[in-house]
Amino acid sequence: MMASVNSMRQNSYSTAVARDVLADGRAACYKARDEFYACLDKTSGSTPTEVASVGLLYSTDCKHARDDYMKACRPTWVKHFDRQYAGKKRVKRLLDKDTTQGGGAFTLPQNIS
Repeated sequence: MMASVNSMRQNSYSTAVARDVLADGRAACYKARDEFYACLDKTSGSTPTEVASVGLLYSTDCKHARDDYMKACRPTWVKHFDRQYAGKKRVKRLLDKDTTQGGGAFTLPQNIS
């Protein structure tokens, strides 16, 4: 009886390794990600018409690159990378603002004792 339970457990668990966690799968994911973000940077002046994960907007010119990116990477990875990209763009935008408008780099007060 115990042997049949163990064999049933082994059959229910997959021992196959997902392709996207192997080195070549990750490399393909990173390449597709980089191509999509390069397209975003290239078309940054155009009107964004498509919505990606986490509210990231992109032009229809990048739709093919986005599809390739979505096929090459796990959905959780895509969401993570999109959050990183949007966060970096937000910080860059805040730091690049003119300091007279309240944005830009600032210095913290120093406590001199």
